[in-house]
Amino acid sequence: METKNKTFTVSIFTENTIGMLNRITIIFTRRHLNIDSITASETEVKNVHRYTIVLKTSESKIDKVIGQIDKLIDVLRVFVHEDNEVIHQEMALYKIKTTELKSNNIEQVVRENNAKVLTVDSDYIVIEKTGHKIETQILFEKLKPFGVLEFACSGRVAVTKPMKELSTYLKDLECNLKTNNTI
Repeated sequence: METKNKTFTVSIFTENTIGMLNRITIIFTRRHLNIDSITASETEVKNVHRYTIVLKTSESKIDKVIGQIDKLIDVLRVFVHEDNEVIHQEMALYKIKTTELKSNNIEQVVRENNAKVLTVDSDYIVIEKTGHKIETQILFEKLKPFGVLEFACSGRVAVTKPMKELSTYLKDLECNLKTNNTI
């Protein structure tokens, strides 16, 4: 029996090679899984990059996808976590007409939502909010009456709670490779 869909955060550590993101996303596409958000960044280890992918699916489907990703050349390690196992944030930018800055209400909305004004231009202001998706969406709804000209939101950036340092996993991997090559 198929279990209920849950939100998973997949962390994929790879070498920085051309086409890696494409090879990873094709695996999700073939399984008809929709990615809610994706971010890519460098890690604390030189020449190692992290892809953080968020999606809703069942445990059985995520296990199959992780198994396929783990087999890709240049993938060093793959982890999958549920929401309670990660610390995560997103960042959103809101662009509003400068004429609205004169309103005390917008300043109050910014303060109440722990956001900040990044830029004040003659034509527009840009507000930044960091938090969980629901928090950035709530601020979006509150700013709508002021005339949101543009809205952009990053994908999830996450670190895991129960994990050894990546460098420890890489050392273990290197030791295993040396052991397997000398036999």
